[in-house]
Amino acid sequence: MAEPLFQQLQALQKAFQGHPPVERWNPDLCGDMDMVIKRDGRWIHEGSEIRRQSLVKLFAGILKREGGEYFLVTPVEKMRIQVEDVPFVATQVARNANGDAQTLLFTTNVGDVIALDEGSNWRLQQFGTPSRLIPYLEVRGGLQARVSRDVFYQLVDWAEEDNNDCEGTGKLFVRSASKDYLLGSYN
Repeated sequence: MAEPLFQQLQALQKAFQGHPPVERWNPDLCGDMDMVIKRDGRWIHEGSEIRRQSLVKLFAGILKREGGEYFLVTPVEKMRIQVEDVPFVATQVARNANGDAQTLLFTTNVGDVIALDEGSNWRLQQFGTPSRLIPYLEVRGGLQARVSRDVFYQLVDWAEEDNNDCEGTGKLFVRSASKDYLLGSYN
């Protein structure tokens, strides 16, 4: 990806760190809302998909996770919603190809931009049928994004191999913020 576009994404990441302070809001639970965030990132309210992206972004901005449950919160209300997998999907990735100083920036389906670094809580987790290990990373406040298939293939294209395993197993890594992140293993 071209450097100017990467710099624009980096500026967006800094500018949009201003999500509401949901971590400081602790109202009493008002009940359950008939809202589901589907595995593919669609937001469904009372059986109908929310198609207005601005409304989805608004809800995403007041989303909070407590334990294994998800809530939409304001300073005075708290409504539980359902999330089939994780609330976000990383739909784009950009990089500044700068050797060890390279940084990967992921953009989610709701426009959050996340730099892959020590605080990203990068992990591989089983997903899909048939089940495969897919990368997940933290967007904010314990809210995770799953890396989409297109983004995963882009990462594989950028990956470096390490096949020094004595059992003949190779590993693929991507480098970001001077650290290697595992993409997967192969025989």
